[in-house]
Amino acid sequence: MFKKFRTAALLTAALATGSLALASPASAAAAPVAAYNGVCGSGYGVVGYSNIGSKGTLFLTYNNSNGYNCAVTVRANPGTAVEMTVGLKRTSDPASQAQVDSGRYTTYAGPVYRSAAGSCVDWFGNISGTNVNNNETNCG
Repeated sequence: MFKKFRTAALLTAALATGSLALASPASAAAAPVAAYNGVCGSGYGVVGYSNIGSKGTLFLTYNNSNGYNCAVTVRANPGTAVEMTVGLKRTSDPASQAQVDSGRYTTYAGPVYRSAAGSCVDWFGNISGTNVNNNETNCG
């Protein structure tokens, strides 16, 4: 009985202080720390992003007309070249089939493309040792 009361009390306190996020994940996400640079080309619109700490942002784009996804890792503060990676694959594909661009870059890594209409995708990025991975997203 006490456990139920404590859970209800914590929920009430969270609602009263506004510390319980009830917004959708997209609206609750932090704004990108780097701006999308458009390198995927015309027809590609941003469908997801993940900040790579404060170092930059990994963007996922999609082109409705051709069914391709595109991913790019963009630094928040371009400068001296650092290790960067971007990768993209269909979730159902083995890791060896991921499209990857990795190297020392001043501004961005990528873009990399993958046909994925009707499929979920895994996309990942790295900037000088800080990683982000998104698995089984943007299905359809």
